[in-house]
Amino acid sequence: MVNLFPHAAITGFTAVLATVLVAAFLAIVFTLVSVLLGPKRPTTPKAMPYESGMNPVGSTRDRFSIHYYLVAMVYIIFDVETIFLYPWAGILRSELGVFGWVEMMVFMLILLVGYVYVIGKGALEWD
Repeated sequence: MVNLFPHAAITGFTAVLATVLVAAFLAIVFTLVSVLLGPKRPTTPKAMPYESGMNPVGSTRDRFSIHYYLVAMVYIIFDVETIFLYPWAGILRSELGVFGWVEMMVFMLILLVGYVYVIGKGALEWD
């Protein structure tokens, strides 16, 4: 590998800082070049919202049902918690032993209690 700065001591943090500065500089330059040199021919079809090639139906400001947000939040919570199972499963036999298994069963019990609570509150029903 060629050392571009043979007399300068570049540590890990200065390399990261230099990378961030170069990336920010390039992002600004590319955006400015695109704005300055790009075509500027606005037309009515270009200004319309794109909905899979169909003409938009209704207002874009329609409200979503609160159930949509509840289901989305519950999904995210359980999805993130499920991600914690993968590293645990990878090291279960080699490092955790019985204590790790009991610890994960307590974790799963807490998830189960949360799931039963969500079902009991009717958060997943679409009436």
